Amino acid sequence: MSTISIHRPEFLSFTNDGFRNHHKRHKIAASFTMTMDSRSSQTRKKEELSIQAPATSIPQAETSRLSDLRFDRLQIPEKELIHEDKFEFGQFVARDAIIDEEFWTAAWLRAESHWEDRINDRYVDNHKRKFAEQEFHAIKRRRTAQHGQKCRCIVTVRKEDKNVKRTVLKSVVGTLDLSIRCLLQGESFPGERVKVPVFRTFCRRGPNTYGYVANLCVAKSARRQGIASNMLHFAVESVKSDGVEHLFVHVHRDNSPAQDLYQKMGFKIVEAASSQLLEEKTYLLCCRV
Repeated sequence: MSTISIHRPEFLSFTNDGFRNHHKRHKIAASFTMTMDSRSSQTRKKEELSIQAPATSIPQAETSRLSDLRFDRLQIPEKELIHEDKFEFGQFVARDAIIDEEFWTAAWLRAESHWEDRINDRYVDNHKRKFAEQEFHAIKRRRTAQHGQKCRCIVTVRKEDKNVKRTVLKSVVGTLDLSIRCLLQGESFPGERVKVPVFRTFCRRGPNTYGYVANLCVAKSARRQGIASNMLHFAVESVKSDGVEHLFVHVHRDNSPAQDLYQKMGFKIVEAASSQLLEEKTYLLCCRV
């Protein structure tokens, strides 16, 4: 099983309690082979990673939502879902995640992709579940627009089949985060270290606004069917409709397959990006849309 992994964050700060009662309930038999996680710098970690906060910091109101998830919930017909836009290709549909079970499956897919090359023991299983739990809440929080920013959790789901009943967990086969952001004062490119007091521009359009892709991963059962490239195409068209001219992503320098995928989709390495990327062994890629 091959894995594309741009950057692997550290998970060792998790506690060992708080998820024991959900062990059987949250187990999903799936493995994943493509991960294009764009988190690399400390600045981006603060913006993107939810796992840095211990599980005990999650408000009780958020924790209780896990008990409301229905892991046997059947895939909802597209005609019953309300969403702004979607992109159909082959046997799949890329669109925004809408229901909590889709957010959870996206979070679990990301957890599996981070840990898939580790031995599948109880220790790893514990960390995957804690990661998924916190990522689920982080996805929900990021979707709330703040300071002129917008973040969408895009999922790819299998098209409905009247002869086959699928649960939501089995219908979601890919995910990525798509953000519309503004450069911090003092930044020339996303994620650079800011050497001046941080003030954020609230204008949703203009030269300081850009799109950013993170957490792109595809399920093993659906690989080599164009899901990653079509989700990226959907992301490009989405930022274009928002009037944004540039879409960025960070890629690890040793991850040639991921670099090839992005470059085939029109992304180019930003040669003028800050020298801190050399320290992180990371490339900044940009697509002009």
